[in-house]
Amino acid sequence: MKRKSFAEISIFVVNRIFNWRFRIAQTTKQSRIAKKIINKMLFEKDEIIVIPNTINVNKKIEAEKSEFLPTDVIKDVIKRCDDIVIMNTCLCRTSSDCKDYPHDIGCIFLGPTSRKIPEAIGKKATVEEALAQVDKADEAGLCHIIGRNKIDTVWMNVRPDEGLLTICHCCPCCCLWKVYPNLHPDITDKLERLEGVKVKYDCNKCKSCMKCLNEICMYKAIDEHDGKIIIDSNSCKGCGLCVNSCKFGALTIDYTSETIDNVVNRMENLIEYE
Repeated sequence: MKRKSFAEISIFVVNRIFNWRFRIAQTTKQSRIAKKIINKMLFEKDEIIVIPNTINVNKKIEAEKSEFLPTDVIKDVIKRCDDIVIMNTCLCRTSSDCKDYPHDIGCIFLGPTSRKIPEAIGKKATVEEALAQVDKADEAGLCHIIGRNKIDTVWMNVRPDEGLLTICHCCPCCCLWKVYPNLHPDITDKLERLEGVKVKYDCNKCKSCMKCLNEICMYKAIDEHDGKIIIDSNSCKGCGLCVNSCKFGALTIDYTSETIDNVVNRMENLIEYE
């Protein structure tokens, strides 16, 4: 009988405990010791930025005679990296047996530590393949989260943490970060909205279907009062998933030139290039 690799065992374990993530996250609010241990093991030194889906963005940014879209931030980082691995499948969607979004759009891993990722998890890719993966995720209605995410180095058993940058393509139903409302603020502070991004609500176009409220927002940033949607700007991460879900154009996403100014440099500072 063939001996299972660490990667195969790790995938098996993650698949089995994935739906416990909400209960595990909740313990960080209930116990200081649990918060300290979970933060140390899975989130230490994390810095993660949410990048909205490009498809339904209101406008392009004009700066220095060039035009940018939100995902150009991700693409710029990808173009500067030689070591790229694309995950074979999305572990979140396969673990949840997602019926609404593709399982085959997996995370992109950048940096020298990605060389240690087993083939059972992902395959080495070119810059062009990674850029195409971002476009494919956009077309599927997914948002993007980019940054250093220690939990990936833990479950894949690769080190050092500083050599790995993760680009996730998130759906509203299965993403790991749906645990955001269950986590202690000391941990959720590591997940940031892209500068200048804002979700806008037009009450004249809203049909009160409440889909954005009941099914979509991962961060519980949307509420309802007297039949009108209220968006909590402090909780909203500007992912744009609610915008993609609104068939009536009542929700739109906008951003300013502040968006592009420093994000790429921040991402490069998070990863050790060789």
